[in-house]
Amino acid sequence: MIEPLDQSITAIKGVGEELAEQLADMNLYTVKDLLEHFPYRFEDYRLRDLAEVKHGERVTIEGKVHSEPSLVYYGKKKSRLTVRLLVGRHLVMAVFFNQPYLKQKISINDTVSVSGKWDQHKLTITATEIKTGAASSGSDFEPVYAVKGKLGVKGLRRIIKNAFSQFHGSIDEILPKSLLQQYKLIGRRDAIRSMHFPLSSEDMKQARRRFVYEEFLLFQLKMQALRKIEREQTPGIIQKYDLEKVKEFIGSFPFPLTSAQKRVVNEIMADMKTPYRMNRLLQGDVGSGKTAVAAIALYATVTAEFQGALMVPTEILAEQHAESLKQMLEPFAITVKLLTSSVKGKRRKEILASLAEGETHILIGTHALIQDEVHFKRLGLVITDEQHRFGVEQRRVLREKGENPDVLFMTATPIPRTLAITVFGEMDVSVLDEMPAGRKMIETYWAKHDMLDRVLGFMEKELAQGRQAYVICPLIEESEKLDVQNAIDVHITLSMHFADQYKVGLMHGRLSSDEKDSVMKEFSSNEVQVLVSTTVVEVGVNVPNATVMVIYDAERFGLSQLHQLRGRVGRGSDQSYCILLADPKSEVGKERMRIMAETNDGFVLSEKDLELRGPGDFFGKKQSGLPEFKVADMVHDYRALETARSDATKLIQSEAFWSSPDYEPLRAYLASNGALKGEKLD
Repeated sequence: MIEPLDQSITAIKGVGEELAEQLADMNLYTVKDLLEHFPYRFEDYRLRDLAEVKHGERVTIEGKVHSEPSLVYYGKKKSRLTVRLLVGRHLVMAVFFNQPYLKQKISINDTVSVSGKWDQHKLTITATEIKTGAASSGSDFEPVYAVKGKLGVKGLRRIIKNAFSQFHGSIDEILPKSLLQQYKLIGRRDAIRSMHFPLSSEDMKQARRRFVYEEFLLFQLKMQALRKIEREQTPGIIQKYDLEKVKEFIGSFPFPLTSAQKRVVNEIMADMKTPYRMNRLLQGDVGSGKTAVAAIALYATVTAEFQGALMVPTEILAEQHAESLKQMLEPFAITVKLLTSSVKGKRRKEILASLAEGETHILIGTHALIQDEVHFKRLGLVITDEQHRFGVEQRRVLREKGENPDVLFMTATPIPRTLAITVFGEMDVSVLDEMPAGRKMIETYWAKHDMLDRVLGFMEKELAQGRQAYVICPLIEESEKLDVQNAIDVHITLSMHFADQYKVGLMHGRLSSDEKDSVMKEFSSNEVQVLVSTTVVEVGVNVPNATVMVIYDAERFGLSQLHQLRGRVGRGSDQSYCILLADPKSEVGKERMRIMAETNDGFVLSEKDLELRGPGDFFGKKQSGLPEFKVADMVHDYRALETARSDATKLIQSEAFWSSPDYEPLRAYLASNGALKGEKLD
């Protein structure tokens, strides 16, 4: 039997097939969908003292019409109606654009309420609405919904009112009494009423508070249930690595491990010893020593008689990893091979054969690692670098090359804790939050565009000492819409500026992979001294000789992206510099430049970036993996998120959750979302 709220939207009085189609365009199909289609803001019609209203704020005022309305026509069918209102002791001018018919409805001495934008300096309100009679006759708060097509906000309000009136008795509670009492949360039925028809601002606040917690708790329960089921139902491999050999390997490094590296290595080693499959995210800022940690884990898996794989997003990064890991591992009789799409013919066949025989211990490569022809003899550890660059499906295919191998994801994008526990909630998270000793901080400066000559002069001094420079631009070619420096123009300008002295290269996303690799190899070998590029150099390029990073129109980038770009320099022993060329117009843009110049800590920057830009833009919309919350906001409601995660973890681990009737609605929710079958949720 269908639950009342799961019925088609046509069960609501007044909703026929045509209206149902319009609602379907808004992804509203059932009664429940409609009742949970919450307003994104409220029009506040409360009357306020004008002395308290800020310039530019939206406000509702009530006053007496003091003079005859004045109507002026201008342009084609454009009009301006002005009327003076006596509001308390203020004489206020109300202005209505393109509503000439209002002249007939307003008379001297009428009491009217007007809503619109307040101009504090001119004592003027640019009005969008007017009501005759006292304002108190209506509601103080009117919900504003996202709508599509012919259906307007008023029409949707009416349908939601009908739906609540008809079905409010079927709205059941899903949170247990213990949590409702612990956090003093209002019931679900009252919360839905207050989300749509609040009686006061406190009413709205309590309803929102309830749904923020509910959304976070349900999401975290899904994550924790998945984690528990995947852990229990997916038998891992117990890796009996040789601890003495691993210690000897670490002792061969030309540097001591930082305390953060030691902590993280211990966490990974502990995972490898258990019968459960490791599912760990390793976060580490640029230069924090992730490669050394990866090398230790790969070496340990080989001593346990398994093979290891490292998958990275680009060929050049794969080559760099292969080179550095060969230097570290080959003295210990570990065979390291590189497999990318460039490796072809006889060489490719040889690598694939030695891998299948188990003679190749470690395989490093791009997505070439997940081709059907690639077979491991005994895969024990899979490491994915910059894992958010790969799709879920690509990561799964690599994992399935072995019998549930341990999996370690690495990222140099410092992810704020709020996002880490949301997007990667089913993983264990390790953080390298300490830099190796002696690493020089990159000096960062903010310069205006009119200081370009000085910037180029500074760049020349560095180039004269045999060093190299990156110049980053936001666009490839000129755009009429955006007045920003583009890579092709900048390449031409700098090629002319440096003429016969230095070679200037150009790299952007429209080049083929081979062309990109060719340009990067020229830059890596110092055949090209200045590389003009778009953000394609953002991840993993290692040119220790590059000491200058100039970023044009830096205000167009987020803080995390700027930090990633800055991390392309400072990889050698020389002092490195990052120069942000920017003329930001907004306060947010100026704040971004100030923060970048003041701190080199990627985690501090990532938190600030999240505050300034919001979660949707942090990873980029397409790859974000972020859940869509209707009410909750991960940034502003982070305390509720932390609380919900803690509660969800305790619930999933408790016996009562799986047996007590109090938790039946939550168990039913998890079952309906596939979280109790070990299905992967989006």
